[in-house]
Amino acid sequence: MSILNQISEQLQKGKAKDVKTLVEQAIADGISAQTILEEGLLDGMGIIGGKFKNNEVFVPEVLVAARAMNMGAAVLKPLLAEEGVESSGKVCLGTVKGDLHDIGKNLVKMMMEGKGLEVVDVGIDVPADKFVQTAIDEGCQIIALSALLTTTMGEMQTIVEATKAAGIRDKVKIMIGGAPITQAFCDQIGADAYTADATSAAEVAIEFCK
Repeated sequence: MSILNQISEQLQKGKAKDVKTLVEQAIADGISAQTILEEGLLDGMGIIGGKFKNNEVFVPEVLVAARAMNMGAAVLKPLLAEEGVESSGKVCLGTVKGDLHDIGKNLVKMMMEGKGLEVVDVGIDVPADKFVQTAIDEGCQIIALSALLTTTMGEMQTIVEATKAAGIRDKVKIMIGGAPITQAFCDQIGADAYTADATSAAEVAIEFCK
């Protein structure tokens, strides 16, 4: 089995230390950092993402796989910079004001990073102006919003309006998700996409960044 397959397999099992060792070995073998990232780490995370979507694995498995990916990616980061590898795109991600839930948001972050996107996580209970300012300062193509309460859903519309007021609405895509959110609500507030799960969110984000 090739070392890239081993990296993918150990990542799927959540064996962070083994992933790190294998990544270091692959670098020593002269494999490029981008190849290790794409055919090792991202391959493994993609498989986990697919299984998660089909309910074959659950949140704990995704968390340990993501931790393994992050450990491997940390080794590659300086090399990727040297090779001049650009991230696929940049996303400002957070849970809206008044809402303190973060599990869904964290899963979306992992799946997006697993697709090679750079994610600026602004946290929970985030006011509209912070989303807008972060997107401007960081040059994000996407603002991704999470809400798990019917009482905080309306805040998403506030953020859509805030991007218009700031003159960046045509420059950013707004993605929304969370238990009470629907496609109808997405259409109603003028957001660009609603996704029902973390894997779909990452797939849509990649399309938006192309």
